[in-house]
Amino acid sequence: MKLQDFLGKEEKWGFEAIADDADLARQIQILLIGLGLLEPPADGKFGPVSVISLKKFQELVKTEESGFLGAVTAKKLIETKPDDLPKPPLKLGNDIASKIVKYMLSKNYEVFTNPKEYNIVYVEGINADWTLNNDAPNEFNDRRILIEVVNGVPKIVDHWEATTEPGKYYTYTPMNSKGAARIQFGQYKAWAVGTHGTAEPHEALVQVGDITVCRDFNKDFKRTGDKLDTGDNFYVNQHYGFDYPRNDIRLASAGCLVGRTREGHREFMAIIKQDRRYVANRKYAFYTTVIPGDDLLKTFPG
Repeated sequence: MKLQDFLGKEEKWGFEAIADDADLARQIQILLIGLGLLEPPADGKFGPVSVISLKKFQELVKTEESGFLGAVTAKKLIETKPDDLPKPPLKLGNDIASKIVKYMLSKNYEVFTNPKEYNIVYVEGINADWTLNNDAPNEFNDRRILIEVVNGVPKIVDHWEATTEPGKYYTYTPMNSKGAARIQFGQYKAWAVGTHGTAEPHEALVQVGDITVCRDFNKDFKRTGDKLDTGDNFYVNQHYGFDYPRNDIRLASAGCLVGRTREGHREFMAIIKQDRRYVANRKYAFYTTVIPGDDLLKTFPG
């Protein structure tokens, strides 16, 4: 069955019927992906995430075909272009969650706005009260933040002490001859739930996709002038920092995105695993955004 077969007919297919037709499911998924309502791949498996995306499409274009696929939805799916799709407005204020979302939008980063879709963001050089610090090397002076958009309003679900940078030990004795890895500011779809470490294995987000890092060959704890290195095998994971002191990263990071405490990291993982995309697909690759605190507050002050 194809969407074209619904046109001009009284066919009404429920979501289970779509799931039983892999070709139809794949066609719908491809169109929803093109409209930015569904993440790849189009695998022909019409599960909960695909259903939610189709329902959202029907709501946005007002098909009045709730709970089923009919001629109106089929026609709209075939004909609707990305620019034609109404965008639900975000309600942004001057709070820190809104500032982060504004910053992400200014960089054309993805901002996820559906319920139970968490935006993972690391902000360098910022304190728990959202004031800047001096971002000194070898300290847990960054923030790991989870943001959920609720009815158009960005909300901070929780946040924790963290570091996005390698500590002193691995900067001076790097694991790679090119220099220690310091993640380049940006957004990457590159982490899935897995296990980090051998001495103290624990659940973490492990690298499964490409990221770009700055190689600190001159060991100055800065990105300036560093050569960029892109790959999917740097083992830059999101794990915990063994409760090390705030002012001493020790061996906790060779370039990973590290929450300082075991307890805080477990809280982070518990929330992440409630994300509806992970619930639907245990191999789901999460986006993560890393931004500089000083540029954030310079761009959106107040």
